[in-house]
Amino acid sequence: MLDIMVPSPGESITEVTLGQWHKHDGDWVETDEVLVDIESDKATLEVRAPAAGVLRVKVQSGAEQKVGAPIGAIDTAAAKPAGAKGGAGNAAGASNAASAASPASAASKAPAAAVAATVTAAVVAEPVDGKKASSLAKKVAADKGVDLAKVTGSGTSGRIVMADVERAATAVSTIANPVKPVAAVAMPMAVAGARGVRREKMPKIRQRIAERLVQAQHTAAMLTTFNECDMTEVMRLRSEHKESFEKHHGVSLGFMSFFVKACCSALKRFPKVNAYISLDEVEYHDYADVSIAVGTDRGLVVPVLRNAELLSFAEIELAIRGFAAKAREGKLTVDEMTGGTFTITNGGIYGSLMSTPILNAPQSAILGMHTIKKRPVEDPRNPGQIALRPMMYLALSYDHRIIDGADAVSFLVHIKDCIEKPERLLLD
Repeated sequence: MLDIMVPSPGESITEVTLGQWHKHDGDWVETDEVLVDIESDKATLEVRAPAAGVLRVKVQSGAEQKVGAPIGAIDTAAAKPAGAKGGAGNAAGASNAASAASPASAASKAPAAAVAATVTAAVVAEPVDGKKASSLAKKVAADKGVDLAKVTGSGTSGRIVMADVERAATAVSTIANPVKPVAAVAMPMAVAGARGVRREKMPKIRQRIAERLVQAQHTAAMLTTFNECDMTEVMRLRSEHKESFEKHHGVSLGFMSFFVKACCSALKRFPKVNAYISLDEVEYHDYADVSIAVGTDRGLVVPVLRNAELLSFAEIELAIRGFAAKAREGKLTVDEMTGGTFTITNGGIYGSLMSTPILNAPQSAILGMHTIKKRPVEDPRNPGQIALRPMMYLALSYDHRIIDGADAVSFLVHIKDCIEKPERLLLD
């Protein structure tokens, strides 16, 4: 028997929640097949079979487990059943068991950086008829009878993700079973007077988000200052260079890259906004690791753009697109979400007109972007005249223990100036 151990998702994480088993007790599994998901307060990881053999499940889904605890085993001595799909079978499994420890057990002993590399290697998509698809996408496709060769991927480098398979399955179902009109029948949405109640266990990542938000409220002297910026020039630049930019770089030119560059410029001028409070000291940073808030159905995650001040517009857009694709699949690694000296969150994609973002501890400030609305304002080209302009409200929440109000207001004005006159970004 070869034990299947809970791998370490990263440094400081000691406990995980066992997610869905993709194989059942008694199933024959091949080396490297996905067996089960584990969920920590920072990421969801896949545990793969260390060898071929018969799976023995020891712990059921939903259980809390310590890192390094055995959750199952592979019976490498079992005979491969007739008709079982896979490669070399039991002999290969026994050989793998004798020659190498499982990725899970190795991860539990490795340092954080090595763990991140192991996890990243474990979730790389494999080609399917010339295309790449995540393991989860392949499983859903097999369950729903979707031909991956006919699916267009929306992930990084055209990779097929689960959402692509779901859309394809819906389209096939609609074509095969068109909706037919039926006679109207009065069907109440719920029984009148019903007072149903249900409880669901809060995922680890949601628990961690809750803890960090409360921590930020309790430990920081948090204030928010507002301003608005005219998006005319940025929108003009995007419109003029959209096609050539995408053709040359393979990614569209979005608003976020302008704001990342503007924030890096402002952080250089106002270093306290890029600093932490550590006990009785202030820790300054001579680099800008910008956290980008990405919404998922499991909660908000904040992958980090390392040394964002050195990145080009195209590099920023490519990195953000990659983060979004990995976030949707739950494939962001702990390293990708660790650190960060300043955060940007864009509530505008959900239609938010104005909000007060909460600090991402231990950071001292966070910029909130919002939806763009045409509003009557004074025309800067014709003083005294009113014109409709595409305007965006900006919000900067900051820790007043380290950042004075004057610095916070000036920081936000600097961002406003960079967006309204984007040529300033070139001068920096």
